[in-house]
Amino acid sequence: QVQLVESGGGLVQFGGSLTLACAVSGTGSDFAIAAMGWFRQAPGKQRELVATITHTGITNYADSVKGRFTISGDNAKNSVFLQMNSLKPEDTAVYYCHATVMLRGGYWGKGTLVTVSS
Repeated sequence: QVQLVESGGGLVQFGGSLTLACAVSGTGSDFAIAAMGWFRQAPGKQRELVATITHTGITNYADSVKGRFTISGDNAKNSVFLQMNSLKPEDTAVYYCHATVMLRGGYWGKGTLVTVSS
């Protein structure tokens, strides 16, 4: 069993900041996370990548968030964070945490809503 629990969404004004957090739990002696990331889905749009981080700390960002968002991870706690600054209305979406577990595949959280008011 692998579970992802997200937190930190909410309503923020244009130009504001929010931090999302995601904790992953799993069972089995072989449980190990290869990478974690954040995706988002705005109303009427497809889910898109926001940022990812590998267990070795290699990060990747969507062009639309570079310079504004920062992804970080805590391997000891199987957690990933997304610091979002200079938020814009177009950042409004449901944000989903994703974890790639070694030898098992990918898993999704239930999502947390971020709303940026103009």
